[in-house]
Amino acid sequence: MRLRSSLFILATALLAIAGCASGGAARGGADGPRPADPDALPQTQALFANLLQISPDHVLFGHHDDLAYGTTWRGEPGRSDVKETAGSYPAVYGWDVSRLFRRNRLDQPDPERQAELRTWILDGHARGGVVELCWHMENPVARTNSWDTTRAVYAILPGGERHDLYRGALDELAAFLKTLTPEGSDEPVPVIFRPFHEHTGDWFWWGRAHSTVEEFTGLWRFTAEYLRDEKEVHNLLYAYSTDVFDSREEYLERYPGDNIIDILGFDDYHSVKTVASRDTFAMRLRTVGELATERGKLAALTETGVETVPDSMWWTNVLLPAIKTDAMTRRIAYALVWRNANPDGDRADHFYAPFPGHPSAPDFVRFYQDDFVLFEDELPDLYTLPGSTP
Repeated sequence: MRLRSSLFILATALLAIAGCASGGAARGGADGPRPADPDALPQTQALFANLLQISPDHVLFGHHDDLAYGTTWRGEPGRSDVKETAGSYPAVYGWDVSRLFRRNRLDQPDPERQAELRTWILDGHARGGVVELCWHMENPVARTNSWDTTRAVYAILPGGERHDLYRGALDELAAFLKTLTPEGSDEPVPVIFRPFHEHTGDWFWWGRAHSTVEEFTGLWRFTAEYLRDEKEVHNLLYAYSTDVFDSREEYLERYPGDNIIDILGFDDYHSVKTVASRDTFAMRLRTVGELATERGKLAALTETGVETVPDSMWWTNVLLPAIKTDAMTRRIAYALVWRNANPDGDRADHFYAPFPGHPSAPDFVRFYQDDFVLFEDELPDLYTLPGSTP
């Protein structure tokens, strides 16, 4: 391991935060910032503290649906395109809440898919990895998919025509989250929850053009408060995740408040593409790093990548140097690339991580070997508070 136990210095070394944002002051104290949920479970508190501590010096690499399928396989236990290329699983595993339900049916849980997802989540956590859940939620008005932009946010707010449907889906999610308990433990594993992502774009029904600021922030606040206060789910870190943006004001336009959010993130499939746009990419990383630091939050590149990775040197010529540009871009705790679709029933050219034999595989190995980048085999214990005895 390149990252040794020396990283576990006392919690008092955590970054001291002076600023706070509108919508609620950042939680903190003598030991530094804490999760927004005052009742966050011990491992969830530890994950937040350790990621905050590690992030100036390291970035965790993540991959969506990594254990579920790859470019030549599907549903084979232990397999991972990332592992088979670099020699290690990713440090962060991205998954989707939509797996809990039958396709485009928020009121129809799918026990078989829930069992699969539970197994993958617990497998990754058992090896020390981090779990992130996004949600490509069906349009609750049109009862179609996420990309149907029929106006719907208003309908699932309290008093809305589809509010009961949405509450029921949150009930199912809460029940699932509470079942994520490893054998021999009664504490569910921590999960980064990232709903309503890329809202600065217009392709999802929760996008900027399809709801008011008040509706969107109201939906965010209802969701977090319902899970936290009504369903007593306390193993979540909440991630606010825009698409690309050009100013602090644009980024914060629909921010629901510091007392709700733990992670400031953004998705970038645009300025991340080439060396020519790397400065713009770094500007966005820097902005998120600054805003997170001011609020006592984590910063993250919550989704990124270039489809098919056509630049064989993209990992060390574009992604890595942008994240390492300066002290604020280095605040990014993790960078997660999108999935590797399986050509059997999916698009053959829809993949974002390399696989053995891909032209960018040698550069991906160099990316893995860089001391700044952490894969799963290099992680310290993220689930014990810094300075405490395991």
